[in-house]
Amino acid sequence: MSESNAVIRVEGIRKTYLMGKTEVHALQGVDFTVEQGELVAIMGASGSGKSTLMNIIGGLDYPSSGSYFLDGIEVNKLSKNELADVRNQKIGFVFQGFNLLARTSAIENTELPLLYDRKNRFKNHREAARKALERVGLGDRVDHHPNELSGGQQQRVAIARALVTTPSIVLADEPTGNLDSKTTVEVMQLFQELNAEGVTIILVTHEDEVARYARRVVELRDGQIIKDVIQQPDSAADDVRDLLARRKAAQDLEAEALAGDAATTNQGTLDAG
Repeated sequence: MSESNAVIRVEGIRKTYLMGKTEVHALQGVDFTVEQGELVAIMGASGSGKSTLMNIIGGLDYPSSGSYFLDGIEVNKLSKNELADVRNQKIGFVFQGFNLLARTSAIENTELPLLYDRKNRFKNHREAARKALERVGLGDRVDHHPNELSGGQQQRVAIARALVTTPSIVLADEPTGNLDSKTTVEVMQLFQELNAEGVTIILVTHEDEVARYARRVVELRDGQIIKDVIQQPDSAADDVRDLLARRKAAQDLEAEALAGDAATTNQGTLDAG
C-alpha cells in the first residue's frame, strides 16, 4: 500500500496490559496501512487483538509502543484534547448495540457528534443531520424514536450519526451482531454503497458471512496479523434481491396452498349440500 494515499498507517504497534502481576501482550508489532476508499474487514477470535487494534485506530486507546498516523497526523503524540478533536473530525463510529438515546428522535441522535464540533464546521446541525439520514435512506423517519424503528433502521441511524461529521473513516465494531440475516445483508449493502461513494470503512467482525462483502480481509491471531488479502467482494445488493425473490416465491406458494385448501373446502361443502 502506498503511504501517499494512506488514511491509516500503523507501524510496529505494541500494546501491553498489566493484569495483576501478569503482562498481557494484546498487540505484538503490528504493521497496517489502509488507503483512502478501502472497505476492510478485521477478523480474529476472541483475544486475537482485533478490538485492541480497533480502539487504537479509533483514538480510544494509546499504543504501548510504535506509531499510528491518521491522515498524516501522528495520533499517539497528541494530547487528550487534541485527540478528541481529531477523533470528532476524522472518525465516525458504528457500534453493535446501536447506542441510540431511547427518548431522542432519529435526527436528534444523529446530531449528537456535532455538539462536540469545537471548530464550528457545521453552521446548521439539524440540516446536517437530516442530510445524513437521507443518505442512509431514512429521510422519512427523522422524527421517529428508536422504539418506533426496526433493528435495521436503528443501525442506519447509527451509521448516519457516524457520517454526520463527514469523517475520513468509519469504524464499525460488529455492526451486524444484533441483526438477523436479511437485515445484515441490507446493512452491508449500505456499507458497500457508502464505500462506492468514497467512504473508507473498517469493520470488525467474526463472521465470514460479513467479511465476504469486504474488498480486503485482515486476520489477527495472538496480537499479530496472520492474513492480509485482497478479494473480490460479493454484492450485497444482489444478495438482497435474491432474498426478496425467495421470500416472494415462498409467499406465492403459501398463497397457492391456501387457495387450494379453500377450494377443497368449498367443494366439500357443495358435495355435502
